[in-house]
Amino acid sequence: MTIYPAIDMLDGQTVRLRQGDPRRRVVVAADPVAAAARWEADGAAWLHVVDLDGALTGAPRHLDVVAAICGRVRIPVQLGGGLRTMADVDAAFQTGASRIILGTAALTGHLLEEAVRGYGDRIAVALDTRDGRVVMNGWQTASPVRVLEAAALLVERGARRLIHTDVRRDGMLAGPDVAGLAALIGQVTVPVIASGGIRSAADLRALAGAGAEGAIIGRALYDGRLTLRGALSAGVEVG
Repeated sequence: MTIYPAIDMLDGQTVRLRQGDPRRRVVVAADPVAAAARWEADGAAWLHVVDLDGALTGAPRHLDVVAAICGRVRIPVQLGGGLRTMADVDAAFQTGASRIILGTAALTGHLLEEAVRGYGDRIAVALDTRDGRVVMNGWQTASPVRVLEAAALLVERGARRLIHTDVRRDGMLAGPDVAGLAALIGQVTVPVIASGGIRSAADLRALAGAGAEGAIIGRALYDGRLTLRGALSAGVEVG
């Protein structure tokens, strides 16, 4: 199971949000590029980078920082946040990112189909949920669409990989929604990466047991509750 240290950028800094609320931010690293280098040095095989300013405003804001990260590290980077047009997707790949994550825009219009035609399995889709329903626009807008319904639609439209985040658990160290993840994985035919609430190696083993392809970890790593070495060891145990 692949472990993805998270680098969430807001106002040029690496932050952790609680339950997706930008007002409840904690700065965990002043320099996102230095954070990326740290996780690579500690053994990460991938990085998960999110432009939170882009997600909140609807257009990417930190592609220059992402390019600096990709120029600094040798490991692949998956990038999301505010990528809502094909021009945004193209620009995001020009930073050196290996995989792009579509969010809100994948549920409407034809961006997902266009992006998959152009980039294949280098496109992933974020399925962000609260109380079993999809949330949009940087987690700020509730949708009436249920998570399993949205997942089926996204796969039908060509999604090759889903990234599932339980927003209520994100940044709270309350443990992941293993049952909800298992239900999602049981319905779709594409890999699913889990995010939200991960706090321990036991959580990682539970997610792997549910069938997760990977796990994104933020606060637990920055707080020191879980070391990257420990997370990677757990991933090897169940991989």
